[in-house]
Amino acid sequence: MSDTQSTQSLPYSGLRVIEMTHMVMGPTCGMVLADLGAEVIKIEPISGDSTRTLRGSGAGFFGTFNRNKKSLAVDVKDPRGIEIVHKLLANADIFSENFKSGSMDKLGLGYGALSKLNPRLIYVSHKGFLPGPYDHRTALDEVVQMMGGLAYMTGPEGRPLRAGTSVNDIMGGMFGAIGAMAALAQRERTGRGQEVQSALFENNVFLVAQHMMQYAVTGHAAAPMPNRISAWAVYDVFSVRDGEQIFLAVVSDTQWALFCEAFRLDDLKADERIATNNQRVQARDWLLPRLRQHMEAFSAAEISAIFERIGLPYAPITKPQDLFDDPHLLATGGLADVTLPPDASGAGKPVSTRTALLPLTLDGERLRVRAAPPALGQDTRALLSQLGYSDDELRQLVDAGVVGCQHREAGDASSPSANELASA
Repeated sequence: MSDTQSTQSLPYSGLRVIEMTHMVMGPTCGMVLADLGAEVIKIEPISGDSTRTLRGSGAGFFGTFNRNKKSLAVDVKDPRGIEIVHKLLANADIFSENFKSGSMDKLGLGYGALSKLNPRLIYVSHKGFLPGPYDHRTALDEVVQMMGGLAYMTGPEGRPLRAGTSVNDIMGGMFGAIGAMAALAQRERTGRGQEVQSALFENNVFLVAQHMMQYAVTGHAAAPMPNRISAWAVYDVFSVRDGEQIFLAVVSDTQWALFCEAFRLDDLKADERIATNNQRVQARDWLLPRLRQHMEAFSAAEISAIFERIGLPYAPITKPQDLFDDPHLLATGGLADVTLPPDASGAGKPVSTRTALLPLTLDGERLRVRAAPPALGQDTRALLSQLGYSDDELRQLVDAGVVGCQHREAGDASSPSANELASA
């Protein structure tokens, strides 16, 4: 099946999304819509999205969240640049942004202005906070984790700890996409677009809502996860032979019997003091040390094989880089080959790797990578040509620094044709 046929079969084929986003939250929203078939045009400054060259923990941002998109490099502080964006938005379906409140209004790209330009436009804003007393604050994922209870729940008592990935940014972008989908459905009935708002803080509150409800129901505050009273007696990381670690779970009375039989713990299986899960939870103070000592004699591979055979839950302690070679992901197509262009990472050179796909299937198929994250300005010429700009007009805009064009990288099969991307 050709790329064109594949795109046309996707749910949002024919939908045009214009995004002015950076970091993780806004780009995630656009990536979800792009993976589902929408044409997503990323408006970037002439110098490029700052996340293209981030180092450290941000080095994977751009390459992860900007696949299946086009790049238009344009100076939106120049009236000629804003005119280009307005022309794109006049017939667009969705506009997505995640800049500080008021930034889009100053550029003439606020919801009020754009809803007059295009009444059918769905305007998605990703912010730190929904409108209210906090909305003037500058928020980051870690900020809202601290103020929203997630860091408290993640670390041990007295040591708040952020989650190990950009949970609020990613989920906030997903909720932005969900809101856009809902607005699209409503537009089918009303013929009009609307503003959709998603926010980091409110997303974080949703994540810890179960702990809020726990307090409401029990009258007792939820303990941080490392200090919690587990609902199950065996639900822990075990240190085993050769210094390895493995997570083991035994969460029912049937599983307890199977576990005891497999590891020859006949005395524990027969002990009436721990016959039920609730009894075992109450006995954790003496039961867990006994189990830990017993399991130290086995290797992680031996335990895994036994748990696999008898159908008990277990997990190796895996580092993110180990997932590139995960047999399940490789066998099921959960990872897709991708080559990042030189300006899409701090590496400064093409990077061939694999990237994780959306965790869903449609009609049994994964949503694949149709195009690598774009080089800066990769699609400027083609998009301006669609808007009616001549080669001479494009050359003038390039010379004036209003737009930027990018040559096609040699051998980059995911890029448009050389004629489309030839510099003005």
